[in-house]
Amino acid sequence: MAIPAGGHNRNRRNEHEVAMPLNPDAVGAVGDVRNIAWTSKDALLYAVGIGAGQADLQFSTENTKNVAQVVYPTFAVVAGSATPSPGASALSKVGTFDWAMLVHGSQAITLHRPIPVEGAATAQDRVAAMYDKGKAGLVVVENEVKSTDGEPLWNTRSVLFIRGEGGWGGDRGPSGPQNEPPADRAPEHEVTLQTSPDQAFLYRLSGDRNPLHTDPSFAALGGFDRPILHGLCSYGFTGRALLAELANNDVSRFHHIEARFSAPVLPGEALTIRIWRIGDGKAVFTTSVGDRVIIDQGLATFS
Repeated sequence: MAIPAGGHNRNRRNEHEVAMPLNPDAVGAVGDVRNIAWTSKDALLYAVGIGAGQADLQFSTENTKNVAQVVYPTFAVVAGSATPSPGASALSKVGTFDWAMLVHGSQAITLHRPIPVEGAATAQDRVAAMYDKGKAGLVVVENEVKSTDGEPLWNTRSVLFIRGEGGWGGDRGPSGPQNEPPADRAPEHEVTLQTSPDQAFLYRLSGDRNPLHTDPSFAALGGFDRPILHGLCSYGFTGRALLAELANNDVSRFHHIEARFSAPVLPGEALTIRIWRIGDGKAVFTTSVGDRVIIDQGLATFS
């Protein structure tokens, strides 16, 4: 379970809440162990939220003859997000900030086995790193999810870019290109998937109700002419293409995905995913809207 951009439903600081700077001493802080659960319906709702439908019956239905339901690997970013038991997250320990200034910088998922169609698990997150980008603070949160009998299910790594919260004189962190596509050849795979003008209204039902994606007035506060699509929705569309092209939609063969969010997407735009195989069960990828790259530094591993 990752942290959706916008911090779930908390999008405006309470007028009585005292602002405090980010606390770099929070690196290493661990959140409480929380119980999460999800159902077949949750997995189906996520699948249609990232564009699956008639062509993807094993993901989008549970009662198709001779077709067993399976779960998209990227469901890991929302699984159980509506059902955590009480407890503090690691992110609550980094200081107080305006959630409207939070941008989801990048996301990684490592799968230890296919995600069950329904299940219960425990989740525990930790602040893995904090970096001072001058005009912003960057917080890296890692989350470990295990079955109720203690077997690893998946891990996530979320990089959160918080505007206006840098300047404490800390380490700027790593920089420079990663997972760059080969410059000397075309991609082995190129897939274009169309988003709906109303895509955000469906995707939000999987957990991220940030009004940045539906409320024009709130989007305007963030400097956007109209609401933008969830970055993790574009990420899910991208994951669909990767799973189909690299693993023939066999979820047992898909092991890892990571990528950086480089530009916003408007609902209704078409996403073009380009994939370069680099050997040994690895591929790098980008996702673009026309000439605008919206997801880059992508890496997927598969068998």
